[in-house]
Amino acid sequence: MSGLAFFDTNVLVYADDADSPAKQKRAVSLLADHARQGTSVLSLQVLQEYFATVTRKLGVSAETAQRKVELLSKGRVVRFTAQDVVLAIELHRLTHISFWDAMIVHAARLANASVLLSEDLQHGATLAGVRIENPFLSPS
Repeated sequence: MSGLAFFDTNVLVYADDADSPAKQKRAVSLLADHARQGTSVLSLQVLQEYFATVTRKLGVSAETAQRKVELLSKGRVVRFTAQDVVLAIELHRLTHISFWDAMIVHAARLANASVLLSEDLQHGATLAGVRIENPFLSPS
């Protein structure tokens, strides 16, 4: 493992999703490995989306989800300024990815992450200098 890895919300959510055991195992492993090495990066947006998703869709209690957000927030977390929102809008306009995905990509760029771990973007693509990797694809 080399360089910083930015974690999209879906990876965090799968870590709690017992209905997807293979993805859950992979997500937990990636989070643990990168946390141990100090190479994981998140953003405020990811933490917010994680809380909203696991409490609404997975039935995780608000108390448990809050504790997990507190733990995750002890690591590296990207925080935006108004100018960063403008830059994410520019990225959205240039690449035609959704605005929310552009916010994630821009956060990964700000963190100087070498990879963005996400199931939602095109695996193998490079956006704003960040390589997109779907960690749930089977190795070929």
